[in-house]
Amino acid sequence: MKFKASYLELLESGELEKRIEKLYQILESCQLCPRKCRVNRLKGQKGVCRTGKNLMVASYHPHFGEEDVLVGSHGSGTIFLSYCSLRCLYCQNYEISHLGIGREYSEVQVAQMMLDLQGRGCHNINFVTPTHFAGQLVKAVKIAAQEGLNLPIVWNCGGYENFEIIKLLEGIVDIYMPDMKYGDNEPGKKYSRPPIPDYWDQNREAVKEMHRQVGDLKVDERGIAKRGLLIRHLVLPDDIAKSENILKFIAKEISKNSYVNIMSQYYPSGEAFKFPELNRPVSEKEFLKVIQIAKKLGLTRGFIPPF
Repeated sequence: MKFKASYLELLESGELEKRIEKLYQILESCQLCPRKCRVNRLKGQKGVCRTGKNLMVASYHPHFGEEDVLVGSHGSGTIFLSYCSLRCLYCQNYEISHLGIGREYSEVQVAQMMLDLQGRGCHNINFVTPTHFAGQLVKAVKIAAQEGLNLPIVWNCGGYENFEIIKLLEGIVDIYMPDMKYGDNEPGKKYSRPPIPDYWDQNREAVKEMHRQVGDLKVDERGIAKRGLLIRHLVLPDDIAKSENILKFIAKEISKNSYVNIMSQYYPSGEAFKFPELNRPVSEKEFLKVIQIAKKLGLTRGFIPPF
């Protein structure tokens, strides 16, 4: 059966334009993420994420370093958005998330990026750190869809999401790819600036809603993802991330058939040097312990070979 992106139905019904209007209204007193800065970004005011009205893109290209189910033979059509509301001090993309490498683009220009990536054979459109640009990106999707875009939209986010915003994305996003960074609220208080008091609480609620919308990850006959939830978890030194709590939550409250990419590639970056416990890579022993926990809980999909 030929694939049809979910947002095309909303485009045809007129619902997509209504969602765009709602998301832009939120920018007048921004509450796109749980920080709820309530600044008027349409007038150029900036909150924690440091962005205003206009989209900012660091780069876009076919990406071959993502999960196999996204990459396929022609790559994931990745668009890296500048800045981030999480502001993790050890971020592996510190230059983009904290320093804001990139420049402003219009929604029309970003729509053209999507069409270019589709023309180059990419299997999806992969928005990296999109939350703070939700309205602008959905508008760009509409413009691109009117010009023939028909690829799955991947919402590649940090997992600190406003539940109400995720609800507005229903029928627009085909593949949710959230991080589940911490299985406890404490690390967000220590390792984000300004501190985040409720990462674990907000993360669980958002991931549940994502799964309600799209279900477990589904792939086509080539093994390419078309719809569903793909969870990422980066193992941190000294079990800072409380990995077992996350995996128990996934197995018991999401699905044992969840696709979970448990990642070993943490390395000290950004301001990690300020924290002795973060100022080293993850050991093979630490990583394999998390893998064993996942297996004991009945999780089997998505593991990447460790070392």
